[in-house]
Amino acid sequence: MWWIMSNEGGHYCSKKSDDVCGDVCGQESTQALGLSRLRCILRGIDLKTFIFVFVFVPTLVFGIYVHGQKISYFLRPLWESPPKPFHEIPHYYSENVTMERLCKLHGWGIREYPRRVYDAVLFSNELDILNIRWKELYPYVTQFVLLESNSTFTGKPKPLVFAGNRDQFKFANPRLTYGTIGGRFKKGENPFVEEAFQRVALDQLLRIAGITDDDLLIMSDVDEIPSRHTINLLRWCDDIPPVLHLRLRNYLYSFEFLVDINSWRASVHRYQTGKTRYVHYRQSDIILADSGWHCSFCFRRISEFIFKIKAYSHFDRVRFSYFLNPKRIQKVICDGSDLFDMIPEEYTFKEIIGKMGPVPHSFSAVHLPSYLLDNADKYKFLLPGNCVRESG
Repeated sequence: MWWIMSNEGGHYCSKKSDDVCGDVCGQESTQALGLSRLRCILRGIDLKTFIFVFVFVPTLVFGIYVHGQKISYFLRPLWESPPKPFHEIPHYYSENVTMERLCKLHGWGIREYPRRVYDAVLFSNELDILNIRWKELYPYVTQFVLLESNSTFTGKPKPLVFAGNRDQFKFANPRLTYGTIGGRFKKGENPFVEEAFQRVALDQLLRIAGITDDDLLIMSDVDEIPSRHTINLLRWCDDIPPVLHLRLRNYLYSFEFLVDINSWRASVHRYQTGKTRYVHYRQSDIILADSGWHCSFCFRRISEFIFKIKAYSHFDRVRFSYFLNPKRIQKVICDGSDLFDMIPEEYTFKEIIGKMGPVPHSFSAVHLPSYLLDNADKYKFLLPGNCVRESG
């Protein structure tokens, strides 16, 4: 028990009860009152409560701030169901098998002459991958269609990179329809709005390029590269689906890091006037297996990584400024880790846990684009064992 003691110099609060403390504290000056109440409150807090309030709670709040996105992605199976499975068409190919036989193996007939092929892309700054793509597809593409903006999807000004490096692509000039579009530069707008705006403009550029009904249209990002034998198959075979997604081998940073074989957004369309629209989401339930390569963030220079990180639609993933540190980016590339320190985007806990951590190194360079291997010295940064990037 604490008792109240009085003195000419003032009052002293002793432990008798909370009520007594309150009474005594009420007789003191305003400053002493505040201190006395604090002492009274602290007397009622044991050590465990103190640790919880002043240590555990702030640590929890900080942890949620730093790792909240990871927690959200890890719990994705609880709030989002997997998409409907694709109907997968087995893919048959050998260079020694006739086209008539290959079409028949897929359940299709053979045409008297091949369809025309249009390859249309939105371009940002992917010069090396664009060159590999066009060299891979050149034998079978009727017209390359490329649209470039002076704005990133995030609304930041950008140079016309392709226009400034067009001499590298002289081989494609006779088959190239090139267009530019001015950005709207709206601050705070969702980046996907600007992306959709540019894709609508690409529809118009395709019409200028002369596409007509039943021509084949390849819809994919620059780094989603169909194999040439896939496109040759589809242009020669009759009765192929009107819209066919392409399953691509999914690589990260280079062809050393094979993530999975589940890239599916690339698609091929039998063009229909007034109906076909250039988009980058699921448009069909049918997909053709093993149809090419998706090489994401496959850049020669660290500066190109930083540019894309700032420019593309998922800039919200850059939660901390140190994500843009060149030394960190170089380490991430060589480790096969995630640039944004994210949990894998999957729909089951089994798949999420199975993909956590760095992507395993692969030492296979089999079944890659032929132009890449023919020019291995020029593109060695994309081949196994060459993860170090140029700093400029």
